[in-house]
Amino acid sequence: MNAAAERPTVLIVDDTAENLTVMNALLKERYRTLIANNGERAIRIATGTPRPDLVLLDIMMPGMDGYEVCRRLKAIPATRHIPVFFLTAKSKVEDEQMGFDAGGADYITKPISPPIVLARVATQLAMKAAADFLRDQNAYLETEVARRVRKVQVVQDVTILSMASLAETRDNETGNHIRRTQNYVRALALKARANPALADRLDDGTIELLYKSAPLHDIGKVGIPDAILLKPGKLTSEEFEIMKTHTTLGARTIEAAERLIDTPSSFLRLAREIARSHQEKWDGSGYPDGLAGAAIPLSARLMAVADVYDALISARPYKQSMTHE
Repeated sequence: MNAAAERPTVLIVDDTAENLTVMNALLKERYRTLIANNGERAIRIATGTPRPDLVLLDIMMPGMDGYEVCRRLKAIPATRHIPVFFLTAKSKVEDEQMGFDAGGADYITKPISPPIVLARVATQLAMKAAADFLRDQNAYLETEVARRVRKVQVVQDVTILSMASLAETRDNETGNHIRRTQNYVRALALKARANPALADRLDDGTIELLYKSAPLHDIGKVGIPDAILLKPGKLTSEEFEIMKTHTTLGARTIEAAERLIDTPSSFLRLAREIARSHQEKWDGSGYPDGLAGAAIPLSARLMAVADVYDALISARPYKQSMTHE
């Protein structure tokens, strides 16, 4: 019984009982056979269990003819890969062409030659087995590639957050600043794309990249001396000039990473824009480049709003927190 279950399954479709008997007798020693005496029943069997590996199909049947049965099987996702083998008395070239146009894989006219039928059935089943194997392998490879891409993305995300946390641990910002600001950036971007002027620049993929690159906005602070970065009081003008360099230090760090890869990275480009320009102001009074208005990259504008908002609602040794309102 197990051996029989492992044999390929052939569905024989013919409205003549004698033809069904002949074909079943020819095939049953080598294959598991199923029988249908009309097109509607053939489709029900083909879409059921066990699903056939090959359909031997007559053309001239009452109701639904073989051409239509084949077209319907090819239109159903579960049966479109089952080869259809026309076995018919219709011998004109145009009949054969119609069979192939309907999706048939082979065409033999009656009266049949048993050795030829057996050989061509075996060929079609071998081709289907190879095609099934390739589809299974492709599905496996696609799943494996997706799994590995997810793994790489997780490693990338962890690395980014680790680098960003390194900068944050040296700063006197409140805890989880990078986590909060990246969520603010995403919320702002989702809202901002309702503006028709920004919609095409804030698709789902770009917003996800903004969310992931936002934690690197202050990465340049790893290059600022502790005496300045951790100073509890107000910075002198000279100290503030040094503090401002965290924007260019961060941008240069990311530029160095960009030079190590062969193709441009949207993620690194956005991270570089954010690191360099998140301290720019709409009126042009920010740093390091004194950009104003729309000249400031959109990514940096979103980051600036998120960064300042978080600073305002957070308590500091020198100030109380503001309310959201």
